Amino acid sequence: MWLCGGTYQHNAGIFQRVESLERRQIETEDKVDRILDKIEEKSPSPTADQLFQTGCIWDAWSYVSDLVRSATKQIILIDNFVDDRVLTLLTKRRKGVKAIIHTRYNEQLQLDLEKHNEQYAPIEVVQLPHKNHDRFLIIDDQVYLLGASVKDMGSSLCAITKVSFTVDMVLGLLK
Repeated sequence: MWLCGGTYQHNAGIFQRVESLERRQIETEDKVDRILDKIEEKSPSPTADQLFQTGCIWDAWSYVSDLVRSATKQIILIDNFVDDRVLTLLTKRRKGVKAIIHTRYNEQLQLDLEKHNEQYAPIEVVQLPHKNHDRFLIIDDQVYLLGASVKDMGSSLCAITKVSFTVDMVLGLLK
């Protein structure tokens, strides 16, 4: 025999179980978030100095990619020799991070840049007024001296060194 009161009690039990599951799901999600936060805190960030031997192309690329991903405000690259590989690298930056490249660009780079900027967050390119020997990568307020062009990192012995120069100091000397 089916009674209306029994249906109500049955539904109330189901609602209590669902509520209990939802509560446990929220608690589990909170625990997972705390664990992931701890892992991120303890994850090694890119070290200040790196030396890459000839042939360590992947290691160098991975290191520079990690630097790009670590930016929260801006990335500024000063490098005479930039190509589409560098544009691809800069797609790894976080949303809202501004990217500027100071280089001596040519028609091919201009074309690649236009195509890139049609599809991805735009990159600004500034023509260098003169050739520069050293290359710099600025991540937010940190300046790194690059021992090779980003596109050639790891193809020969090269280093990346965090330096104490200010961003304004480096940019001021470009003129």
